[in-house]
Amino acid sequence: MLKPIRWNTFIWDFIKIEIGFALFGLAITLMIRANLGTSAWAVLEVALAKRIGISIGTMTVIMGFIVLIGAVLMREKMGWGTLGNILSIGPWEDFWLSIVPSINEKLALQIGMLLLAIFLMGLASAIYIGVDAGAGPRDSMMLAIKRTTGISIRAARGIIEVTVVTIGFLLGGPAGFGTLAYALLVGPSVQWGFKIFKVQPHKPVPEEEEEVVAGIEGGAE
Repeated sequence: MLKPIRWNTFIWDFIKIEIGFALFGLAITLMIRANLGTSAWAVLEVALAKRIGISIGTMTVIMGFIVLIGAVLMREKMGWGTLGNILSIGPWEDFWLSIVPSINEKLALQIGMLLLAIFLMGLASAIYIGVDAGAGPRDSMMLAIKRTTGISIRAARGIIEVTVVTIGFLLGGPAGFGTLAYALLVGPSVQWGFKIFKVQPHKPVPEEEEEVVAGIEGGAE
């Protein structure tokens, strides 16, 4: 279940994956600062951070470890990038939150920030998953659901987002119009990012398993 480290490309892989993490943290920050409703995970993490009295970035790290346990139980492959995701995105969030101001009563700008955030979310996911160093805990869960059920990336992501945002809303998280827009658009955004960077969420398998996998993938289309 552990992905081997490719030492010959490690430095370049590390740079690319950190770019993805930085963009992901920026995307979350833009949604929070737009004040139209955040991403599903941010709704939950903001709510929990306020209740516990810690920073949003710290709560993101804690939640990452919790979700990782679920992905491991579903036997999704992990790697150094998985741990890097957990330890990097939270600090990037706190960094961007200290720079990006909160916007209110400027609807056009707020909508623009929200759409940009969703666009960046798709690109960021494709960038760091494409490094193939192990997806982040939330994306590992998404990929595990796709692999075990045969449904599309879009559907798997949607199922997770709806469940998480419901829990976050009940805890008093910042759900709103932007949350609904995010839930509807993030799946296509991630799938579009995969196409742009030609990312294969699961690498080819040995020949004797090709027919089985082809049947699963065919049913998912």
